[in-house]
Amino acid sequence: MASGCKIGPSILNSDLANLGAKCLQMLDSGADYLHLDVMDGHFVPNITFGHPVVESLRKQLGQDPFFDMHMMVSKPEQWVKPMAVAEANQYTFHLEATENPGTLIKDIRENGMKVGLAIKPGTSVQYLAPWANQLGMTLVMTVEPGFGEQKFMEDMMPKVHWLRTQFPSLDIEGDGGVGSDTVHKCAEAGANMTVSGSAIMRSEDPRSVINLLRNICSEAAQKRSLDLSLIHI
Repeated sequence: MASGCKIGPSILNSDLANLGAKCLQMLDSGADYLHLDVMDGHFVPNITFGHPVVESLRKQLGQDPFFDMHMMVSKPEQWVKPMAVAEANQYTFHLEATENPGTLIKDIRENGMKVGLAIKPGTSVQYLAPWANQLGMTLVMTVEPGFGEQKFMEDMMPKVHWLRTQFPSLDIEGDGGVGSDTVHKCAEAGANMTVSGSAIMRSEDPRSVINLLRNICSEAAQKRSLDLSLIHI
C-alpha cells in the first residue's frame, strides 16, 4: 500500500533570503519532506532556483531531509545529473515537458533518485498510466504550475481518485492551493502526500498547521478505507 499521510511544505512561499533557516524551521515543526519548486522561466512564466541552491541546502541541512524536486522546466533531461550530484532524493518532472518519459525515468533511477511524474490541470490522467509502475510518486497539480497562492481546483480530484483506484500502492501528491480547508478533499480522493505553501509558511505556528493538515489527511484516508471496506462487504 501507499505510505501514510505526509506533509511537505513548499518553500517557494518562504523568505528566500533565509532559506536554510526556514527549511530547518519546517523540519523542526514536523514536516515529512521538503517540496522544492524549480522553475526555468520557459515551462512556467517564473524563475526560482536550481541545483546550486539544492546543493547548499543539503550541506546545511544534512542527509536526513527528503528533497522532493518539482522540476517545472522545459528540458527536464538536462538537470538530472546536476540534481543527483546535489543529492536530491526525488526528481519530479512534468509529462508535458518531455517526448521521451521512459528514457527520462530510466536516467533518473540510474542516477540514484526516486521518480516523480507530474501533470498539469489540462492533462488527462490516463497519460500517466503507462509509467505508473516505474514511479515513486505521481503529482496531480491542483493549480496551474508557476505561482503560489492560487485557488484550489477541486475538479482535479477525479484524477486523484482514478489513480488511487488503478494503482493502490502508488504515492499520490496534491499540490496547489492546499490548506486546512481543502486537504481533506485531496485525502478523500486518495492523495497521501500533500504539498502546502503559504498555509504553513505564513503561519506563526507552522507546527500546529502541519499537525492539523496531517490529522485531517489521516482521518479522511481512514474514512476512505472504511467506505471501501463497506462496499466490499
